[in-house]
Amino acid sequence: QVQLVESGGGLVQAGGSLRLSCAASGITVSSNAMGWYRQAPGKQRELVATITSFINLSRTNYADSVKGRFTITRDNAKNTVYLQMNSLKPEDTAVYYCRGTLQNYDYWGQGTQVTVSS
Repeated sequence: QVQLVESGGGLVQAGGSLRLSCAASGITVSSNAMGWYRQAPGKQRELVATITSFINLSRTNYADSVKGRFTITRDNAKNTVYLQMNSLKPEDTAVYYCRGTLQNYDYWGQGTQVTVSS
């Protein structure tokens, strides 16, 4: 059974930083595609960042709106994926979800709220 548990959200002022964590079980983060998505009120869920494995290297992909500010990483020993968010803006306010893909099926966490005040 795959479980993804996000944590690390909260309230932060514009320009501040947060680090989100996604603790995974039932799926190995080092060998499966993992990602962060977000959904703001009244908007569709959108991709924030993904990390995948290619041979022995990691490939990352970012939405244009977060490039240069957000970084996705993983700790294979802890089977956890992180999203470091710097220079946060009010428009980053959303519920952030962790996604893991195993055998072409997407699993989602319950989400963690990030609120950036101006």
